[in-house]
Amino acid sequence: MTGLQRGFTLVELMVSMVIGLTVTLAVTQLVTFGESQKRATVSQSDVSQGGAYASYLLDRAVRSAGSGFVQSWDLGAVGCRLTATRGGTAILPRTGGFPGAFANLLGGVSQDLRLAPVLIGKGQASSGSDVLVVMGGNGASGDVSRSIRTPGSLPANELRLDNNIGVAQNDIVLMSQAGTDACLVQQLGAPTGVPDSIAIAGDYVHGADPYSTLRTTGAAFLTPLGNRLANNVQFQAFAVGDNQTLFSYDFLRMLGDGSDAAATQAIADGVVALRAIYGIDTNADGIFDQWMDPGAAGYDIASMVANPARVREVIAIRLALVLRGTHYEREGVDAGGNPTYVAPSSLVLFPDLPASMQSTVTLNTDQRHYRHRIVDTVIPLRNVLLLPTT
Repeated sequence: MTGLQRGFTLVELMVSMVIGLTVTLAVTQLVTFGESQKRATVSQSDVSQGGAYASYLLDRAVRSAGSGFVQSWDLGAVGCRLTATRGGTAILPRTGGFPGAFANLLGGVSQDLRLAPVLIGKGQASSGSDVLVVMGGNGASGDVSRSIRTPGSLPANELRLDNNIGVAQNDIVLMSQAGTDACLVQQLGAPTGVPDSIAIAGDYVHGADPYSTLRTTGAAFLTPLGNRLANNVQFQAFAVGDNQTLFSYDFLRMLGDGSDAAATQAIADGVVALRAIYGIDTNADGIFDQWMDPGAAGYDIASMVANPARVREVIAIRLALVLRGTHYEREGVDAGGNPTYVAPSSLVLFPDLPASMQSTVTLNTDQRHYRHRIVDTVIPLRNVLLLPTT
């Protein structure tokens, strides 16, 4: 005789199912929350790394600003109108504006680009951010300029210097003269058989003899900027363009085929805005005096390029980058039923300065679903600081 066999009742099964579903729901929510937090953490880590990389590139460029030509400050270099040809094509001055994010630089009048360690085009990026212009090189012999002597019987494609120590084939040089508006970017060829003379040859050479006035007066100077093969002449601009991307543009088009497309490089993503202000020394004693808005009268970029003395005042740059994460976070609701977001409606840059010096970045509703970070840094212009004080 078999014993009684008993199972679960319907009520017991239903209770067990409810408990199981509750546990499953709790575990699912926990996993979902953990995954969301993980994505948010990874996004913030990416923002931190991207901000560190972007600020490093800008810091390196600005710290080297003026290298190669600041010692020629009084020799017609700083403030001169840059003239350059690459592969037989005139690239400076340009017949039109610069490409992409830089189209509004100098109001689209690229013919006004002049030599200066650092310039700031306030609000002149296509995104409305600032454009940071940085020029520098890595010339030989301590960046010391040397006189261009009258050529005598030399051919038009040769230069005679007071000495050619430290200059070499493929060097990129600047030819300038005090009181002369234009300065020429040239590339050196091989030394000739004539003492202290060197040929003009390579990618950066003008026509038959467009530099005749600079090479025949005996009052012009040659300043080594760097070497073509080393790619260490950095005449470039930085700006935020499409898709919240930080771009650089090489004014001399050193890279690739020399086109604007090759000269424009995306260097960091997730950058919402770039803002910059000048740190100036008003009495030439080498000591910082005050911060100056690049939109202030006399300090706007159009005025700066025409006033080397004003450019000389700039001994530091303060930069602020606004970076955005990639993780979209849904809005919440506060006690009053109003939506809440992970980002505020606006971000204030340079908050420690007077209100007139501060800059505000406004975020739309979509942007407020992402976390943002501000990177604020001060960068000295070490080459300018090496100039003699009064």
